[in-house]
Amino acid sequence: MIDMSFWQSIAKERIHDRPDAPGRLKGKIAVVTGGAQGLGLGIAKILYREGAAIMLADLNEQGALAAAQALGERADAVHADVTKEEDVAALVQKTVERFGGIDLFVSNAGIVRSGPLDKLEKEDFDLVTSVNYSAFFICAKYASVIMTAQHEADPAWSGDIVTINSKSGLIGSSRNFAYAGSKFGAIGLVQSFAMELYPRRIKVNAVCPGDYLEGPLWSDPEKGLFRQYFLAGKVPGAKSVDEVKYYYEHRTPMGRGCLPEDVACAILYVVEQQYETGQAIPVTGGQIMLA
Repeated sequence: MIDMSFWQSIAKERIHDRPDAPGRLKGKIAVVTGGAQGLGLGIAKILYREGAAIMLADLNEQGALAAAQALGERADAVHADVTKEEDVAALVQKTVERFGGIDLFVSNAGIVRSGPLDKLEKEDFDLVTSVNYSAFFICAKYASVIMTAQHEADPAWSGDIVTINSKSGLIGSSRNFAYAGSKFGAIGLVQSFAMELYPRRIKVNAVCPGDYLEGPLWSDPEKGLFRQYFLAGKVPGAKSVDEVKYYYEHRTPMGRGCLPEDVACAILYVVEQQYETGQAIPVTGGQIMLA
């Protein structure tokens, strides 16, 4: 454990010193990992619009800095590899230094490597597990250290740790087992962290989006899921990447993919309500329906 005592003391001192902007998240300080592009950036834009101060964290430091500059004066950015404890500790430290604390930590950074069981390499399996599962543990660990200090300074304070999970954390995914397994595991962490942290008024929840078909995770021509799934034969009979895309576009009752606005609505709900923790909230357009 990296010593965070100095930053805990700063967070305690500045518990009532918060950026002041109108909106549903007025006075909140939020961290979004994987925030330089795609779903993370889309979420960050909405949280910023709702009054939060935002720290964007990403491997793509230049992209994150450009995104923060475009958001405005209540935004900043830092390079972070969320699989490295020292990077996450530095992210938390910079957020406290820049804004005074952390009220909402959105663990969004994720990765996919798909393929059939007899083809996927252990190297790829370990990478997916490291980013989607182990990194959430690291992020929650260091975010909760600062949040605990804030609760000690003001027992009326409350905070949130939210992981952007997936529909694949609710139902298995053929030829995508590394991703689904990491997301199932992360929901186990959510439930366990929620039980441990709520005495400190820290809620821990998962938001489980459906397919964000417009983002780079899906649409990147070289590494995107449309191409990965085509090569893996995940969509039976598909003869092109375009046919894979058509399949995913037409398999939800809502008739479209999930958008950042949909995910942000669930995050806002999670933050505003005070009676739910340890939940995995589907945002799938009806693709996954819970009994």
